[in-house]
Amino acid sequence: MTEVLTGTDRSAGVSLTELQELDSHPVSDVLRNESPLPPGNTKVPAHVYSSKAWHDLEVEKLWSRVWQLTCLEEEIPNVGDYHVYDIATLSFLIVRTAPDEIKAYRNSCLHRGRKLRTCDGEGAHNLRCPFHGWAWNLDGSLKEIPCQWDFPDVEPADYGLAEALVDTWDGFVFINPDRNAEPLADFLGDIDQHFTHLPFAKRTKSAHVRKIMPMNWKVCQEAFMEAYHTVATHPTLMESLGDANTRYDVFHNMSRAISPQAVESPHLANMTRYERLPDGRHFERWRHPINGHVYERVELDRVSVINLDGIESFFDMHGNHLDGPQKQADPHMCMWVGGPNLPGMEDIPTMLPPLADTPEGWAENRAAAAKVKRDALVERWGDQIDMSKVSDGELVDAMFYSVFPNWSPWGCFHYIFYRFRPNGDDPETCIFEVMFFPPAPDPDNRPPVASITDLGIDDDWTMATELGALAKVFQQDSLNLPHVQTGLKAQEQQEVIFASYNESKIRHFYQHLFTWLDVTETSVHITR
Repeated sequence: MTEVLTGTDRSAGVSLTELQELDSHPVSDVLRNESPLPPGNTKVPAHVYSSKAWHDLEVEKLWSRVWQLTCLEEEIPNVGDYHVYDIATLSFLIVRTAPDEIKAYRNSCLHRGRKLRTCDGEGAHNLRCPFHGWAWNLDGSLKEIPCQWDFPDVEPADYGLAEALVDTWDGFVFINPDRNAEPLADFLGDIDQHFTHLPFAKRTKSAHVRKIMPMNWKVCQEAFMEAYHTVATHPTLMESLGDANTRYDVFHNMSRAISPQAVESPHLANMTRYERLPDGRHFERWRHPINGHVYERVELDRVSVINLDGIESFFDMHGNHLDGPQKQADPHMCMWVGGPNLPGMEDIPTMLPPLADTPEGWAENRAAAAKVKRDALVERWGDQIDMSKVSDGELVDAMFYSVFPNWSPWGCFHYIFYRFRPNGDDPETCIFEVMFFPPAPDPDNRPPVASITDLGIDDDWTMATELGALAKVFQQDSLNLPHVQTGLKAQEQQEVIFASYNESKIRHFYQHLFTWLDVTETSVHITR
């Protein structure tokens, strides 16, 4: 069906290095720099995704000690504005205490423990507990206690709100509950070098979707740390994405993946090339690139599948058989064409790069696609960015970073940004956040930050219309992830194994996680 062994240590097809050599514009040393993880498979026991004891260990040794991204500076622009940041069982109140000062407090009253705030707010003059009225000044010092005479053992100087470290990077506010932690700049390392063309300080948050997902936060995050799953989960991308030739690099607390676009998947090399549908529709009528079957939307939750003999069968959007002689279908293709659509998606034609047979041909496709984007950006920004110094790859390739422990900014001119968090004290659900950070049209007159759209476990991604076509991709991912969480418990060996290269970002993550939790790959098997 697809490539198995190629006789080399990489997939067939054109490599990213070849494409960089053929780029029509200069490619920076940062993008050329290859920093792979040493080879080897990493094995992780299944219980790290569901064990309450393991979850508690993460709270104790990770979330209580690591630098973590909380909000944007511009989300708390004025004195008295505050943001509630929850992570597992911990809660912090990020407060603008002065025009040039932000503090973070444990979000808990020192009297009976009631959360001081449960949602974001503006213009507070103090932090008063809604339960009994104990109050603190914005600087964290104790302001007053109703019936203070009744607490003779309370010394005001001893009852200030406990603080976490606070620092900022490129407009983001970070906290670290460990007041002896290394500086944020040391933790982030040379991250600035990877966002020189369009730093986040010049961007604005135009979308923010927050969804509860029925799986552990690591299960969710791992799905967005590799392109290895493309061949099975996103077949509609295979004719335009070099998935299995993604380059993976690791740098200190950060890892990077660069998936070449406007090229064909290596999985399609030396396979039958089926005629592209002249009347294909991007979200409703596709020919499967591997087996040539045509998938077409009949209506919501009903898909027609026509095989190579012209025989038609029908399936629902989850790939369950409804009628016809063919009993099996690709569930992800069924979801793509038969799942909910956003308004206006019905008649968009299939968008695929021209076919090519050589690295030079693919490079020409990439240059043409990049020129369209480059010209549009020049028209939009004028001379704000010297587009002559921007390579084709920076405009077209999928470049996604992962910064330990849980946030993922896409690189260069991609606006996507992810964050993954445990959902309270439940190790089997999580919070998955998707944000967009396009350039601010006018840095001196920034638009309001996007409000949050909340989706529940059973809500379809297309309910968040601001995500556009990306919602359809998340639909496909969401077919897998709940079944990963439950399937892990069904394993006999109770262990997952990560690929030496294609899943090296995940391996890099676990190297760091095991270090933070003070376990080894051997001892982790007996940690319950």
